[in-house]
Amino acid sequence: MNRDILRLAIPNIISNITVPLLGLVDMAIVGHLDSENYIGGIAIATTVFNFIYWNFAFLRMGTSGFTAQAYGAENKQEQANILLRSLAVAAVSAIVILALQYFILRFGFFILDAGEEVKEYAQLYFRIYIWAAPAILGMYAFNGWFVGMQDAKTPMFIAIGINVINIALSLFFVYVLGMKIEGIALASVCAQYSGLIAAASTCLVKYKALRAFIDLNVLKQIAGYKAFFKVNTDIFIRTLALVAVTTFFVSVSTKQGDDILAVNALLMQLFILFSYFMDGFAYAAEALTGKFVGAKKKEVLGLLARQLFKWGAVIVVLFSIAYGAFFDQILAVLTDKETIKTMAKDYQVWIVLIPICGVSAFLWDGIFIGATASKQMRNSMLVAAGTFFGMYYAFSIHLTNNFLWIMFLSYLAMRGIIQFFLYPSVYKKL
Repeated sequence: MNRDILRLAIPNIISNITVPLLGLVDMAIVGHLDSENYIGGIAIATTVFNFIYWNFAFLRMGTSGFTAQAYGAENKQEQANILLRSLAVAAVSAIVILALQYFILRFGFFILDAGEEVKEYAQLYFRIYIWAAPAILGMYAFNGWFVGMQDAKTPMFIAIGINVINIALSLFFVYVLGMKIEGIALASVCAQYSGLIAAASTCLVKYKALRAFIDLNVLKQIAGYKAFFKVNTDIFIRTLALVAVTTFFVSVSTKQGDDILAVNALLMQLFILFSYFMDGFAYAAEALTGKFVGAKKKEVLGLLARQLFKWGAVIVVLFSIAYGAFFDQILAVLTDKETIKTMAKDYQVWIVLIPICGVSAFLWDGIFIGATASKQMRNSMLVAAGTFFGMYYAFSIHLTNNFLWIMFLSYLAMRGIIQFFLYPSVYKKL
């Protein structure tokens, strides 16, 4: 079991870890430009994009769970059908996003109020990076399908390629062409489309045996979308609650001033780094859970869960020690602004606690996605989000940035706790 977990987890960790590392590189680049408001600008723009794209996380999650079950059942026709449906939904969704980009940006600035200079930088980034929407959503579909097919290496190599291209172009556009935040956005667009091309090409070559099962007429069969959207509606609601929490976190940060916004943006990169690392094991949980469910071997799920949480404990220890012992060094890499680094040290304790509070949520998410237990995952997220907002409205009068981080950690912990108690009911229904 451990071999199967690591076979899927390690490539996914390498793949996922390139995403926050890219975010750290981007943050480090803008953190060394001539104004700290670049940090706030990219934080605002990134939050708006998270609000958009995280709501489409069902394209990856739903595709992964259904594909893994089709893989376990050795149903090649359904494997091909799932990919076609997911890509079709991605294409339509991207067209809608591009058509509504003006209103999305206006809504983002309405929710995330900040200084005029910060908003100007955010708008520059947004108007360029929005054109990556087709590539980003297409990659959601491909990545979910690859994971469901028990293929962790293909997404890993593609992600490495995307981020190497992104970092190289960011450095070139900013430091050679002098484009500043526009260069970072343009580099990301170019890199995303290179990834989409690589994913499509790899799919056609590596899975050529499935070509015989490709039938575009499946896209016209509305009945085939019912199960897909039934599960994905729950995932969408769950993700909407997640986005509401993270967006509100940034919104409250903006109200505490541009310096606090910059501090929280830097610290949130450390949460993202941990989350993408844990997602490697969550993806392994998705793939293996779905395969066992599809193959009618649910009795193995107990062993899988135990082994996943053992690995989770190891990750918690490593990250908590790293964030505790090397916090100053990490901050020095992200920015040279002494005021921001000094302020960030006041909140180090919460960063050290992130792995402890968050580990269970990621692992249970993986298991629930593989089992297509979307309703239970949705309910756990709604309770956790309710905890977050309940704490805010109960103590908003005396709200400090420390309490904002306490709210966020409570929300993370509650997700894992609720799923722990829901798992027995999920297992019985498999």
